[in-house]
Amino acid sequence: MEFNAVNSLAGKIIENLERVIIGKRDALEMVVLGLLCRGHILIEDVPGTGKTVLAKSLAISLGGKFSRIQFTPDMLPSDVTGISMYNQASQTFEFRPGPVMAEIVLADEINRATPKTQSALLEAMEERQITVDGETHILPEGFLVFATQNPIEYEGTFPLPEAQLDRFLLRVHIGYPNFVDELRILESQKITHPIESLQAVTNIEELKRAQHEVKRVHVSEPIKQYIVSIVEATREDKDVYLGASPRGSLGLYRAGQVFAILEGRDFVTPDDIKKVTVPVLAHRIVLHPSARIKDLNKDALVTEIVERVEVPVRG
Repeated sequence: MEFNAVNSLAGKIIENLERVIIGKRDALEMVVLGLLCRGHILIEDVPGTGKTVLAKSLAISLGGKFSRIQFTPDMLPSDVTGISMYNQASQTFEFRPGPVMAEIVLADEINRATPKTQSALLEAMEERQITVDGETHILPEGFLVFATQNPIEYEGTFPLPEAQLDRFLLRVHIGYPNFVDELRILESQKITHPIESLQAVTNIEELKRAQHEVKRVHVSEPIKQYIVSIVEATREDKDVYLGASPRGSLGLYRAGQVFAILEGRDFVTPDDIKKVTVPVLAHRIVLHPSARIKDLNKDALVTEIVERVEVPVRG
């Protein structure tokens, strides 16, 4: 598969998603970017903005299996991974897979589960496998976690620890539609929901080839230095208690490669890095208590840091 084919594939997936998620192309581009990077996605938004429908639509577009996990405080890790049950007929233990065994897994309101249950996803997200009763089970090809959380209501929630937030490649906001787009939503669902007629536009094998191809996008030495300079700046900022990790640098590197392809190029420019810095880095940093008191916004802070870092003259 060549770069043009990857660009075409990404365009087909985005156009298919736009049949269901109206007026949110920027957010859809970020979701497809995460897909091509094989990166997990955290969607932070208020209820009713289409988070679940987006995850379902993506699974349909890929011809893959969709699974939803509704996180609650009484949920156990085995409710996510599955359990081993004794079969009296065969007198052996059999693995009964949990909902994590799917290509697209929606971890809905992930911050409502206890830390013990949240951690059940850590191995799956990092290693793409789970271990139950000492036995390892490989997750399906194309495995991707969509986790959602409500940024407004925190009562009865357990904030995700930094180690888990760092496993998400991107944090994406969908947001409310504008007036015209909301009218289009009403019209599109007058009789049936558009997701009911949605069809697959690719398959997991084609997606795997595309994911391999994006790694060949050229990233020059000045761009690599630019990436590391931005990440280092998050660690040195006076308002930041904990800056982005090397995983953040790798995330910027991969996201920049995919964004370049979405723009129709086979090389990365500083503008590509700028466009993906906030989605890739903002959720990875921890603010100083004094910054939180001042109600500083992580997105705005990362944007300010990017503006301070010198842009390479030659990309």
